[in-house]
Amino acid sequence: MSGNVSIDLPQDLLESIQRTRTAAIALAKLPSDAKNNALEAIAVALEQQSEMILVTNQKDVAAANASKLPSALIARLKLDANKLKSMVAGVRDVIRLDDPIGDRQIHRELDAGLVLERLSCPLGVIGVIFEARPDAVTQIAALGIKSGNGVILKGGSEAVHSCEAIAFVMYKALEELFTKHGGVSPHVVQLLTTRAETLAILKMDKLIDLIIPRGSNQFVRYIQNNTHIPVLGHADGVCHLYVDESADLDKAVAIAVDSKTQYPAACNAIETMLVHNAIAPKFLPLALAALQERGVELRGCDHTRKIIAINPATESDWSMEYCDLILSIKIVDSLEEAMTHITTYGSKHTEAIVTEDQAIANIFTSDIDAAGVYHNCSTRFADGFRYGFGAEVGISTNKMPPRGPVGLEGLVTYKYRLVGNGHIVANYAGTNAKAFTHRDL
Repeated sequence: MSGNVSIDLPQDLLESIQRTRTAAIALAKLPSDAKNNALEAIAVALEQQSEMILVTNQKDVAAANASKLPSALIARLKLDANKLKSMVAGVRDVIRLDDPIGDRQIHRELDAGLVLERLSCPLGVIGVIFEARPDAVTQIAALGIKSGNGVILKGGSEAVHSCEAIAFVMYKALEELFTKHGGVSPHVVQLLTTRAETLAILKMDKLIDLIIPRGSNQFVRYIQNNTHIPVLGHADGVCHLYVDESADLDKAVAIAVDSKTQYPAACNAIETMLVHNAIAPKFLPLALAALQERGVELRGCDHTRKIIAINPATESDWSMEYCDLILSIKIVDSLEEAMTHITTYGSKHTEAIVTEDQAIANIFTSDIDAAGVYHNCSTRFADGFRYGFGAEVGISTNKMPPRGPVGLEGLVTYKYRLVGNGHIVANYAGTNAKAFTHRDL
């Protein structure tokens, strides 16, 4: 092992992570066909073993229900036939994406015989730590393989059996293909199962290049505060829908219902709806009927409660990520007030406006600081699969890229390659300095 790695870490885990790093180095040099063949083998194996995976998942769901875990977490945890089909489709969508590795972004002659290239390359080894969501295993593994990265996966304890079943199916598929034809090593994807392993990998800044946490606010902040490895992710998903005075009422109701109820446990579901006071008397009764029909508990400001009979909203509601069928409503007097509220309480994830006034929409989408700014559509579209990324490893609300749903492009960096023939900098300095040509080839 490298002498730079802390000696207090478990030796067996260090060796295991090192195997993944070694496999990732080999993976980075493989052609697209080899990576795509590996992904197709995984897709076929998932189809063939779908019944076993679902039966195993039922054990996790039963245990979660017995432990009275939050309904939002159980919703993420539960697999069904449709989710499995989506998992397989996600793997095959990644196959169809262009290979992001080896792209020559710059090709420039600095001087005769001295040529510079900037080439895209993998990050190396990525550690992804997530709660529930066993379907994340295939999403992340597929993106990791296609982008040439090794992947260390750590699911939540509530999903351990489901994650183990899926990881086992993938490992056996890769092992069989590798034994027969070479290509992608089965060690490029590794699943961890204990909290002790999670704490240990957070110290492995010499072996792991990026950590991506997916889970609750507290969970993500814990990861951010306990590692020196770069962290990509978001701690909050407090998303808003602003219904402007020029909104189409039917359109606004449909978007509000979808944004809240299509999958309320998702980080891109809305938690607060802002409504212009000019449209509130007509819109709110329509929205109340549609949302309550789907079991949504509504909480509102004083002005809202004068129009519709709902529970009061407190100050804490405006910053709350419910991940449940709960929605807070506030009436505002202007676009500016709506944007101020979003700036104060939002998490820079996804913000949407419903309006038929293009000028108002342009101001909103220009001035709101968020990874996603939407006009006349549901916030639930904030997803790597729906963006055509094939899948996503997570969503980032960082200002620096990658931002929003992170697919292949977020797992790639670049390096500069300079080739000369005995060139030295001294010849380009001083009174008789040579001039650079700086000619793009």
